[in-house]
Amino acid sequence: MPVNKAKTLKPASDAVEILHRRVYEGKPARLKNLEEARANEEIARKIHELRAAAALTQTQLAKLIGTTASVICRLEDADYEGHSLAMLRRIAGALNQRVEIRFIPIRRPA
Repeated sequence: MPVNKAKTLKPASDAVEILHRRVYEGKPARLKNLEEARANEEIARKIHELRAAAALTQTQLAKLIGTTASVICRLEDADYEGHSLAMLRRIAGALNQRVEIRFIPIRRPA
């Protein structure tokens, strides 16, 4: 009986690990898109959290920084990819915050 020489992976019981193997492992373009999506979601979530903590509506925050509520809505959307540093600084200033930029290594699976 022939021996199967296919690469043997240890069985995974973690659904996230299984999905990662099937969808992202060995696919740098997909991994890059995933990292970008995570970054966009993190920015959108942070804007929303800060605005809510300040007890402001989107319209109120928009007026403080000289834009429209639809712009704030777009910035709080995890799918939005157009966050500018200038706009983030305007929002931070209105919310008594400052923007901090950090470069950190991309998480690579073991």
